[in-house]
Amino acid sequence: MSQWVYPFETGRAADKMLLGGKGANLAEMTRAGLPVPPGFTIGTPACHAFYEQGGALSAEMWSEIETAVHHLEEAAGKQFGGADNPLLVSVRSGAPISMPGMMDTVLNLGLNDETVQGLARRTQNERFAYDCYRRFIQMFGDVVLGLPHYQFEQVLDDVKDSVGVKDDQQMRAEDWQKLIARFRKLVERETGRPFPQNPYEQLRMAIEAVFRSWNNQRAIVYRKIHKISDELGTAVNVQSMVFGNMGEDSGTGVAFTRNPSTGEPGVFGEYLTNAQGEDVVAGIRTPKPIAQLADEMPAIYNQFLQVCDQLERHYKDVQDIEFTVEQGRLYLLQTRSAKRTAEAAVRIAVALVNEGLIDQKTALTRVDPDQIDQLLHPRIDPDHEVDVLATGLPASPGAASGKIVLSADDAEARAKAGEKVLLVRTETTPEDIHGILAAEGILTSRGGMTSHAAVVARGMGKPCVCGCDALQINMRTKTVQIGSHTFREGDVISIDGATGRVLRGEVAHVRPELSEDFRTLLGWADEVRRLEVRANADNPEDAEKARAFGAQGIGLCRTEHMFMAPERVPVVQSMILAKTLEERNAALARLLPMQQGDFYGILKAMDGLPVTIRLLDPPLHEFLPNLEQLVAHQAALQTKLQYVSGLEAEQTQQELEDVSALLGQVRQLHELNPMLGHRGCRLGVTFPEVYEMQARAIFQAAVQLLREGHQPRPEVMIPLVGHREELRRMKELVQRVAAAVAEETGVTVPCIVGTMIEVPRAAVTADEIAQEAEFFSFGTNDLTQTTFGFSRDDAEGKFLHHYTAEKILPENPFAVLDESGVGKLIHLAAELGRGVNPALKLGICGEHGGEKNSIRFCHEQGLHYVSCSPFRVPLARLAAAQAAVAG
Repeated sequence: MSQWVYPFETGRAADKMLLGGKGANLAEMTRAGLPVPPGFTIGTPACHAFYEQGGALSAEMWSEIETAVHHLEEAAGKQFGGADNPLLVSVRSGAPISMPGMMDTVLNLGLNDETVQGLARRTQNERFAYDCYRRFIQMFGDVVLGLPHYQFEQVLDDVKDSVGVKDDQQMRAEDWQKLIARFRKLVERETGRPFPQNPYEQLRMAIEAVFRSWNNQRAIVYRKIHKISDELGTAVNVQSMVFGNMGEDSGTGVAFTRNPSTGEPGVFGEYLTNAQGEDVVAGIRTPKPIAQLADEMPAIYNQFLQVCDQLERHYKDVQDIEFTVEQGRLYLLQTRSAKRTAEAAVRIAVALVNEGLIDQKTALTRVDPDQIDQLLHPRIDPDHEVDVLATGLPASPGAASGKIVLSADDAEARAKAGEKVLLVRTETTPEDIHGILAAEGILTSRGGMTSHAAVVARGMGKPCVCGCDALQINMRTKTVQIGSHTFREGDVISIDGATGRVLRGEVAHVRPELSEDFRTLLGWADEVRRLEVRANADNPEDAEKARAFGAQGIGLCRTEHMFMAPERVPVVQSMILAKTLEERNAALARLLPMQQGDFYGILKAMDGLPVTIRLLDPPLHEFLPNLEQLVAHQAALQTKLQYVSGLEAEQTQQELEDVSALLGQVRQLHELNPMLGHRGCRLGVTFPEVYEMQARAIFQAAVQLLREGHQPRPEVMIPLVGHREELRRMKELVQRVAAAVAEETGVTVPCIVGTMIEVPRAAVTADEIAQEAEFFSFGTNDLTQTTFGFSRDDAEGKFLHHYTAEKILPENPFAVLDESGVGKLIHLAAELGRGVNPALKLGICGEHGGEKNSIRFCHEQGLHYVSCSPFRVPLARLAAAQAAVAG
């Protein structure tokens, strides 16, 4: 017989997969003797059973829940549904991994027309009781019954106007009673049935709503963004209510044991007096900083500081704590490891090591490599003059500029169209998650540092400014008032998430420098990791950036990118379109000094470190005039000839002949599938003089550097090899040029020659190819294309998103390495290659070289290095260390 329900006192923190993160922490705090209101957790297996039974609670499960409620009644000394001393509960979701996309909390469950009177008598506070009842109807109607939140807000505003008050605190008991009557009419009108009065019916409906929320759209989107398994399920936490809205000696708040934005020590958070918890996190009222609690409730503040220290030392991590004060008594409603920015994560990890709470290896696991990009986010250029429109709360660091959009749907649509947008809202809700994901940053007029917008933005690394009181939004006219300035939707503004400033127009950004804490953390990573980290760089500037970020060499230098400069394209075209060897050699002679200068700069920037230079691998069409444009130009000239005469006709005729000749050559070189056509080593086999020029440029640049006292370490990569004989011939060509340069200069350049494994045949015949290669570099971009038979551009633009959404593929294989397919080829090639050549060096240089899961795979396969873009080098260093720590 299954057990579905677990009282708080029976669980522990290790039961996270069973009880969810929230339930496990409530259990742990209860066992530690902290002031936690009693309650119970319905475990995650019940969520799976709920769906297996067609979206219903089984009789067995419901019987356990009723028994748990009776035990809760005994613990609280109250009766659920009792008219004299009613037990009220909160119902919260709680997945094993914290998910803002899950169902919102329902508070005050158990209230009805009778129990509200009992609550009023017990507390001798009629206003408080009816305030709780109206909150419950509104929450239940929104969260469980699915009625739009704004409908309740409109009714609330109407009643406030009718009784002549502005703030909720000014409402009297009779005013709340009027509102409750209106709310109940709204529910019956919209749902076709009265608001449920039976507390057990209310509880059943709320629990079912939590389970249903596991598969709501916003939860699905969040799981997809953060790569959370759909199989986990959610738990449900039912907890005895305590009340922060019982007067000025009561309150509620959210606090962190350290600043989650910066990592600074000291309790950081916000609270509201005479309020319930949702008032803080929903941004309905702008809360007070936690330090102010020391003045209003000094004893509670001191007790809270002690609890924060106790929790942080117990969990050995920064905690996010929800608390309530009921008539001078402190209660803890939740603790969990706090979400934090990358800057804070790094600072906190280093601080916890220095404080002796964790060791260096544990610290390395506390920073998500994907977050590292936040540390490289742009910030406002301090030398740039800015026009500050207003200032809000600096909720999530980074600077962003974009067009104002007022809804999440519009943000998503405009971003897909290629526009940079800022999501500007009164406050965000979990339904806005797709808009937050699409936007460059978020700006809200209400809410504090712990509001929904702030927490989600920090988790995603998005700049965010909250609680900007000077911001007024008019959804009817689609305009935004910021102070004395009016903007329309589509106008550009900027935000600075580090200072809370809102700025006119687009502003200049600069990238930040790495902090000393970050350098310390990466130093620890370098001590632990086995994988080397190199960078993909095609010019000296990128090479210098990579070295500054800790790259141990260049794993991929794509020489075709060097030919894209406007002044070089005509020379490359003349080389490609040459009709004779003499013409081609003439073009190559012009390119040689250009290439030599390129290689000189990169090898010098990476002095003493290996630089893997891939010989030319272009689809030739990228350098040629556009075929369709040439056809159109030819047709235009033919038409023009019919209407001109004399000298103009002669000039037009000559131009037509030139264009027609060029068109003929382009048609001759045109390929139906250029990505699988005349490119890579196939170019070197058919036009060896091209590779000879590049090899000579490499070795002459290296000789020049050696004579200057430098230590160049070139490695020559032959691209797109699929057969041993291709590599043998190209390797012989490179070695022949190297010998010629050595004879001419008297200087020998040490150099190894290898190949990029990017077609399946190369992988399955790696034992043959390894007889010629001194290194393999896995080009996973093309290897993924050729293994799947996908054209990356077409797949990502047309059907790949459908494949991932429908779970045909777990991830985009161009973003996260496909271990079961492409990964098997890498494993096979590595094993075959090492079997023939134990000294074979193995690396990866596709985009996957900067993705944490792919880096873990490379570590497990025993590769020697990964190579990624310069700005992802710090990420790769950390991910490689985490792979080593994980074993």
